[in-house]
Amino acid sequence: MTQSHVEPTTSPEEAGNGSRPPAGRSWLDRYFHMSDRGSTLAREVRGGVTTFMAMAYIILLNPVILSVPDATGARLDPAQLTTATAFAAAATTLAMGILGNVPLALAAGLSVSAVVAFQVAPEMTWGNAFAMCVIYGAVIILLVVTGLRELIMNAIPLAMKHAITMGIGLFVALIGLVQAGFVTSMGGPGGVAGAKPIQLGVQDQLTGWPVLCFAVTLLLIFLLHVRRVPGAILIGIVGGTLFAALVHAVAGLSVQDWGGLNAPELTGSIVSAPDFGLFGQVSFTGMADVGTITVGVIVFTLVLAGFFDAMGTIIGIGQQADLADRDGKMPGLSKALAIDGAGGIVGGVAGASGQTVFVESTAGVGDGARTGFASVVTGLAFTLCLFFTPLAQVIPTQVAAAALVVIGSMMMTNAKHIDWNDPATSVPVFLTTVLMPFTYSITAGIAAGVISYVLIRAVQGRWREPGWLMWVLALVFFVYFSLGPIEAWLGVK
Repeated sequence: MTQSHVEPTTSPEEAGNGSRPPAGRSWLDRYFHMSDRGSTLAREVRGGVTTFMAMAYIILLNPVILSVPDATGARLDPAQLTTATAFAAAATTLAMGILGNVPLALAAGLSVSAVVAFQVAPEMTWGNAFAMCVIYGAVIILLVVTGLRELIMNAIPLAMKHAITMGIGLFVALIGLVQAGFVTSMGGPGGVAGAKPIQLGVQDQLTGWPVLCFAVTLLLIFLLHVRRVPGAILIGIVGGTLFAALVHAVAGLSVQDWGGLNAPELTGSIVSAPDFGLFGQVSFTGMADVGTITVGVIVFTLVLAGFFDAMGTIIGIGQQADLADRDGKMPGLSKALAIDGAGGIVGGVAGASGQTVFVESTAGVGDGARTGFASVVTGLAFTLCLFFTPLAQVIPTQVAAAALVVIGSMMMTNAKHIDWNDPATSVPVFLTTVLMPFTYSITAGIAAGVISYVLIRAVQGRWREPGWLMWVLALVFFVYFSLGPIEAWLGVK
């Protein structure tokens, strides 16, 4: 694996390529180190656009998640939520590209938004909920400044880092399959009347034109990828969108047929004025009425959701983009972590919930992105969405979902680095990998892997090997899995 530094000041020799870059490079190439990382301007632009296409759904999905009433019964305005979501994603992604110089895009984290909507808002006002995002962002920044966050990431064993990459790959693939309607839930624990919890399509049958568009796009991308066609993912998404538009027109489909989200059609004007009504609506007053224990539990939950989801994503994408060294460490990691932490504050102030590194960044990396310029392109695309929100709805979710499945398959190649004959390694790797998709949580997968890793080493009499930080993490994750009983014991709702 080639070692590449993330810092803009890194020299070609420090990047590990052993030769000086070609003369006459543009200032963009020099600043973002495109040649140093084996990339080009065209690949970065393509990767940035691909990442945006894969995660553009958040502009529509996040307002849906945050549409619930708060403790006073107040609801947020959908147009203001859309503007806040696009603005916060643009601001943090541009910062990651320009300052961090890594191909990582940020937006409202679904896990964070879910906590904000279903755990925080019912206890307080929306202004208080956004204030909680600011607090959790400040806590994460403190962990970055003290070096603790990077220390934790570097303490994770290399085999576990490969497991995190594979787990995210399966997680990404499952997200794509679910978004496309290829896989659906039977509903409730254990499914319906003891049936299987998930199924193929509806009643084990693929139905509807959107699923066909997903399948066509998926096959198109795979075929282009096998032929090693540059920009296979982007070409596949564009081709799939055109096919979906044709199907939409010929079959006479409606927005509801596409799941009520993105449909391959333009209705009305393509230009819309942004509404910043939620910007700055942060309130710290009245939070004491909720209770210290409740606030503490909320902050702890938000930090876990934002911290370890981003950690796993950064590790996985860093390895896929070849930005990590042979030990799985990413030089210059502190800037990326600080920007990710600041995403909580930016999202809270903007009124969009906490921003975090998006796992869909893997789509752009898989299409060639290796530097922060790809993130700049993605950030500019989100900026344009402030004024052209209707255009974001043209790419059907089912089409974009196909790219996620392809990327998931690419990330599974890390399995070749695992010694599957050693149970002390294979068991934590297995738990980390499978629990991410099975629980729909990156944090849960990392937690199970860490706990099993240290316990297995202890049983083998090698309890010193994991290091004190891994034991502390294991204890933290034990508390994480025990939050339900702990909250019940403390009388917290």
